[in-house]
Amino acid sequence: MGPVISLREAVSLSGRFPLLAGVTFEVAEGEVVHLRGPNGAGKSSLLRLCAGLVAVSSGTAVVLGHDLTADRQTVRREVGLLAHSSFLYDDLSVVDNLRFAVRASRSDPAGVDRALALLGLDGRLRGTRVGRLSAGQRRRTAIAVLAARRPRLWLLDEPHAGLDAEGRELLDELVVGARSDGATVVLASHELDRADRLADRVVALAGGRVVAPAPAPAPAPADSVRGCDEARAPVSLAEGCDVA
Repeated sequence: MGPVISLREAVSLSGRFPLLAGVTFEVAEGEVVHLRGPNGAGKSSLLRLCAGLVAVSSGTAVVLGHDLTADRQTVRREVGLLAHSSFLYDDLSVVDNLRFAVRASRSDPAGVDRALALLGLDGRLRGTRVGRLSAGQRRRTAIAVLAARRPRLWLLDEPHAGLDAEGRELLDELVVGARSDGATVVLASHELDRADRLADRVVALAGGRVVAPAPAPAPAPADSVRGCDEARAPVSLAEGCDVA
């Protein structure tokens, strides 16, 4: 199988303004890649392009075998994007948001209950309307949508934002578990040390371009975010850790 993401001089415009100014970027199956760069570097635009939400003005862009210059719709069912916006429906309950997302992506509905349990949303919050949730609870619900769908490609934009310490650790475990299950993960984060420990490779962006592949992060110590703790393995979306 070829790369999960293959961009060659990909340009994306907002009016006349270049969101991406000729990105060449490739990600292999099963990799976890950390995108680094200052605000405005193009990290969010790159993730949105890979999710089929931003048009390719010139160059080539192939994601999961789909040519995004010809079709940006099909890839959306196979990609999970955690963005600044939650993409949740405020008038639906937590569980109904997950059920809707799973149906829309043609994923296995059995993943809904497991995802709710993993994110600590299986109690009273399960039936609560999203519009009544706190910012942290909304963020957990958005992450639960990803965990329920189990996409082949996870695209995470500042994924730790709005989470408490427990939620951040849990998200790290989910990333490790997704990779163990064969998924590919690309994340943009200003929490550099945390994201670097999760990543196999770091890529730097500036001005809408990949400026240089950054050096691979040093191997994480045994007690780093790659494990739940000494007695728990990383969360697998197939056989996850119990969350108390």
